[in-house]
Amino acid sequence: MTDLIRSAGLSYYPEVARSVGLDPKQMMRKAGLPLACLDKPDTPIAVAGLRRLLELSAEASGAEDFGLRLAERGGLTNFGAVGLIVREQATVGEAIEAFSRFIHIHHDGMRLDVARDRQIVTIALHLRGRQPVAPRQSIDMALGSIHRIIQSLFGSDWRPLEVHLHYPPPHDRKRYREFYGCRVIFNAEHDAILLSARDMERRIPSAHPLIATYLRKRIEAIETRPASWDGKVDEVVRTLLASGDCTVERVAEHLACTRRTIHRHLAASGTSFSAILDAQRADLVIQLIEDPDRPLADIATQLGFSAQSAMARWFRGRFGCTITDWRKGVRPSADAPSATAA
Repeated sequence: MTDLIRSAGLSYYPEVARSVGLDPKQMMRKAGLPLACLDKPDTPIAVAGLRRLLELSAEASGAEDFGLRLAERGGLTNFGAVGLIVREQATVGEAIEAFSRFIHIHHDGMRLDVARDRQIVTIALHLRGRQPVAPRQSIDMALGSIHRIIQSLFGSDWRPLEVHLHYPPPHDRKRYREFYGCRVIFNAEHDAILLSARDMERRIPSAHPLIATYLRKRIEAIETRPASWDGKVDEVVRTLLASGDCTVERVAEHLACTRRTIHRHLAASGTSFSAILDAQRADLVIQLIEDPDRPLADIATQLGFSAQSAMARWFRGRFGCTITDWRKGVRPSADAPSATAA
């Protein structure tokens, strides 16, 4: 199954790529990632594509710390709603627990295990993938981001007790010591950050309990990400339709697979790409036509129709009336519920 991540993880990629002499667009093409996702941070992209991009970039540039460089520029804002709820928790411990609980909304292949004893808290990182362990650059980006988030809650003077990394030591260990500000152990059993148990009790001065409660309710409403192929395709189609660039080829780019793979998995799930596209078009079109000033030709283009007339025929077949009738409130009552449920 393809794991997805919000494309906000690539927000600083062009800047970092250029800093080590790479052409970011060229590298993204090599990795098979859609360039448009750089401008839309909530767009889901395949974790496999992101990992491939990081490894290719590190290899092409010779920057073995490429993942750390990305983490260095990021922060809570890269994590969207998850970052907001973390920031509003009362203590660092509660913030870390919230991050651990909700991180799958940003990256559905990422898990954090938080283990406590009387003196030490261990935050172990797990990244799901086809390989036994995730590639090095992905580990650096993820664990480095966690470090930056915790540091932002304390201030720049905070340091963990130790950092553990499962892979062999790089040529420049000093770079890692400088980034984390503590002892870094390589060839470790897990990828983890160790901090003092006392750190978990640290109050966050900017926290707002009412906002935290509100955000928690909102994020719990969207907590479950789709795990099936049809659910993931549906999620990507919904996002791409809103931007007016949705084809099966484009969806395949976001899922790091071929169109044939999509068709095969959807058939096994008892559906098809055209059925998912049709349902999402039905949801979106009734929102778009509510604006009488929006040209129908523009709506047709956004929804991927070849012409306004093609959309008009589809709409009549889907809803049993014309767009003009729908706007006037003249619509078959039996068909109206199916449009909102599609």
